[in-house]
Amino acid sequence: MSRSESLAEYLRAQARRRLDRVESRDEGRNARCALALLDAAAYAAALPDDDPLILMLDQAGCFGPLGCEEFDPGEAGTALIRHWQGGEPHDLLLALPAAIAAATS
Repeated sequence: MSRSESLAEYLRAQARRRLDRVESRDEGRNARCALALLDAAAYAAALPDDDPLILMLDQAGCFGPLGCEEFDPGEAGTALIRHWQGGEPHDLLLALPAAIAAATS
C-alpha cells in the first residue's frame, strides 16, 4: 500500500468513527466532520507519494521511522483529525506536521 493510500484509509476510518458516534444535540457536527474527512481522504488518495504534503507527513514521522509503515499521526495528529470540522483538505494535511511537532516539543 502506498503512503497516499495509507493516509486515505486512515482518514476514511476516522470518518466512519464520526458517523458511528451518537450524541444528543450534535446538530449534525459529526456528519459534517465525517464528510470533511471523506473529502480529505479522496484528496489524499489522489496524491502521488512524492507530493510535498506526503513528504512533509513522512518527515513528521507519520509513516514510521523508515517511512514504510501505515499512516499513524500519533496522539496530537489524531486529535486534530478527530476534531476537524472542515475546510480545504490540504489545510488539514498541512496542519498535521505542526500539531505533531508542537506535541513533541
